[in-house]
Amino acid sequence: MRQGASGKVVAIDHVQLAMPEGGEAEARRFYAGLLGIPEVTKPPNLAARGGCWFEQAGLKIHLGVEKEFSPARKAHPAFVVDDLFVLVARLAAAGFDATEDEPLAGFVRRYMSDPFGNRIELLQPSD
Repeated sequence: MRQGASGKVVAIDHVQLAMPEGGEAEARRFYAGLLGIPEVTKPPNLAARGGCWFEQAGLKIHLGVEKEFSPARKAHPAFVVDDLFVLVARLAAAGFDATEDEPLAGFVRRYMSDPFGNRIELLQPSD
């Protein structure tokens, strides 16, 4: 054990979402194309499983293939965005509708689903 280590959780490394087999092109269009999170190459030993990874500084979203796929409709990642309404308009133009939910102090937010039905929250700190 490292000196001074306490065994507590200190950060999230990545969030894993499931997707159906063969959905990589849709994942790329949505996560890289519309959300702007660059795709990174999966390690060769994991690439054979399918899926794809999207990462940038401080944000890692991994999509893995699940044979008996069922979307996450309640559990979800929440992405902080720099201009919620620009992103919502871009997503709407591509056929992805965002909906309002209960207010959250300090944020303007919307919910939507990725191409596979997984719930996604979009947050922008309010002024």
